[in-house]
Amino acid sequence: MSDDRIKVWDSFVRVFHWALVLTFTVAYLSAEEVLSLHVYAGYALAGLLLLRTVWGFVGSRHARFSDFIYPLSEVKRFVRDTLQLRARRYLGHNPAGGVMILLMLAGLLLTSLSGIVAYGIESSAGPLAALASSYGRFEDLAEEAHEILANFTLLLVGVHLAGVVVESLIHHENLAKAMVTGFKRSETP
Repeated sequence: MSDDRIKVWDSFVRVFHWALVLTFTVAYLSAEEVLSLHVYAGYALAGLLLLRTVWGFVGSRHARFSDFIYPLSEVKRFVRDTLQLRARRYLGHNPAGGVMILLMLAGLLLTSLSGIVAYGIESSAGPLAALASSYGRFEDLAEEAHEILANFTLLLVGVHLAGVVVESLIHHENLAKAMVTGFKRSETP
């Protein structure tokens, strides 16, 4: 390993990231086909979110929420500079990336919660199975909310991927590789 690299992403963050990619993909693709697989993937995803929330307070430096929550003025400046292809490089998440992380975590949390509600109402199963007898008339609404939230989260994933590509090009750095190895360049070229 060369001396110009620095460890940025700890093992937990990297495993969480790729496990989240896997569980969301499985849940999304199995939604209409294999309910049991969809449900298990959704529960796994919800468990990952719980662990990441804890790690956001006690984890390594760049894993902590305090490291990537920026004032709105700084987010706006960063987005403006990015559109002009002159954004400052950040070792951890940049201001726009921090906002995207929070939006995706919220989107995934709401998708998971709406899925648990829909599953309870539609299938009389899961931790909210008792909802079926009282709220069965809301079955279509619960399912529709879950689907809208899942699709909104997928849209956020697309924006996230576009941001990763743009930032990788601007700074001549493979950010996807960094999320595998944990290492980034310590200095700007």
